[in-house]
Amino acid sequence: MSLLKFESMLKTNNVYFFDLVEFEEIIIHYLDAGKVSLAKKAIKLGLEQHPASVDLKLLMVELYIADNEVDKASNLLKKIEKIAPTNDEVFIQKATISSKKGKHKEAIDHLKKALSLTDDKVDVWSLIGMEYLYLDDFERARFNFANCIEVNFEDYSALYNIVYCFDMEQQHEDAAKYLNTYIDKNPYCEVAWHQLGRQYFILEKYKEALNAFDYAVLIDESFIGGYLEKAKTLEALGNYQEAIDNYMVTLELDDPTAFAYTRVGECYEKLEQTDYAISHYKKAVHEDPLLDKAWVRLTNLYYHLENYEKAAYYIAKALKIDDDNALYWKYYANINLKLNFFEEAVNGFYNCLKLDEKSIEVYIGLIDVLTFLGEFNDALKYLIEARKSYANFAEIEYRLAGLFFVLNKEKYAKNHLINGLKIDYSYHHILNELFPVVLNNKKIQKLIINFKKAIE
Repeated sequence: MSLLKFESMLKTNNVYFFDLVEFEEIIIHYLDAGKVSLAKKAIKLGLEQHPASVDLKLLMVELYIADNEVDKASNLLKKIEKIAPTNDEVFIQKATISSKKGKHKEAIDHLKKALSLTDDKVDVWSLIGMEYLYLDDFERARFNFANCIEVNFEDYSALYNIVYCFDMEQQHEDAAKYLNTYIDKNPYCEVAWHQLGRQYFILEKYKEALNAFDYAVLIDESFIGGYLEKAKTLEALGNYQEAIDNYMVTLELDDPTAFAYTRVGECYEKLEQTDYAISHYKKAVHEDPLLDKAWVRLTNLYYHLENYEKAAYYIAKALKIDDDNALYWKYYANINLKLNFFEEAVNGFYNCLKLDEKSIEVYIGLIDVLTFLGEFNDALKYLIEARKSYANFAEIEYRLAGLFFVLNKEKYAKNHLINGLKIDYSYHHILNELFPVVLNNKKIQKLIINFKKAIE
């Protein structure tokens, strides 16, 4: 009724009297609804009618802070502190301002003062915990969140923060111990079972993890996160069909997600049920056309099915989403090689190198295509570049030998051929594949024969 009365007053310009409690209820309603301008009007009118109210002034401080008017908030707080030096909210708001300025140690000092003045310590412990998180002091943060749990065992926000602290310190064994202790006191908490399962999963204790997730979904049969983690654990155990069943439960409980469809597709891949895998990857990209991972999974499947046209179509989709991914360009290059689109393959390998994907496979792929296209000088340039990272690699030495012969630099060619023979004699067959003219040279044949005799 007081809210209707207040809004009626705003419309008619009549002035009605409200007691302090009514004003506080009106202001908090508007703040919760995100109606800041109306909250400001209510505070202004409230202070006109109750100029000595500390609570209304503190609400004005909150609004100043929300509007980033920190100086106004600080000045008003100084005035309030003179009137109410033992009001814990004064020091909580001081802490908020310090935290906004990045002065987290100062914020903690203010909050400790607030803690000494209040009987309702849980919220303050939580705020102190958050400030320690900003300082990456996870042990002290955890201690304060644990205090919250001691007062209220169902403070799941504090529980999540405690587990987060353990995670950041990679203390997963300790996290599991803490959660087991918590579960002993609160055995029907699906959140705790879920978090315990996560810790066991990280520790690769998959059977224990599965047991924990089983309890989580037994307590809450609609716990989607529990089913997802259970499915992932079943995957890790190699129980792919059971994993699929649990992923499918999540699709029934809520709107379909591209993530779940992708995971189902991966399970079907491992079961070598390719048609089902393709079907679910397509469902994934239907749900989220920007999910490049699913496009790439489709690319892989069609590549292995030797349907290179479809593989090319799907890798192009992935590259539209993320063209800074060297792995995708590597797929692009290899697919185009299969399609005999050599210029496109070269472009793919070039992009790999630009993105710092400089594996031996990329260098060899690029060099062989350039050689096939007759771009011998470019091929030689990249071979020399590759040799800096891959010294004493037969793949490099034989190709250098072949190119130097083609470019009529016989001395260099022989040196690199001998290097190649020393590293891996049997690999000299690559000359027949890439440089048949060179292997037909009688001097080369003689050199290879003599080298074989020398090592026998």
